[in-house]
Amino acid sequence: MKQAIIGLVAISLAGCATTGEEAAPDQATAPSAPEAMACNPAPAQYHVGHDATQAMGAAILKDSGARTLRWGPPRSVWTMDFRQDRVNVEYDDQMKITRITCG
Repeated sequence: MKQAIIGLVAISLAGCATTGEEAAPDQATAPSAPEAMACNPAPAQYHVGHDATQAMGAAILKDSGARTLRWGPPRSVWTMDFRQDRVNVEYDDQMKITRITCG
């Protein structure tokens, strides 16, 4: 008897489930996630030798097409995680940019 009741409850609840594809026409659907922006360090190479500032970081982000920026202070140790949407900017003790890479 318990199994019959559980089966009926399960069937009745399944009829209430929706997949999201049947949303009402007046309801906005969530936009799909934007594609990751791939980093290209070549257009940003002219920043090497410039001062490492917040404004320079924003310019490097724009020029490289990356989504995120990671600063590399002198003698820093990088983690081995690779991200195609990240630009890495290394600078020296005088706060001068020494290298721009992606990853």
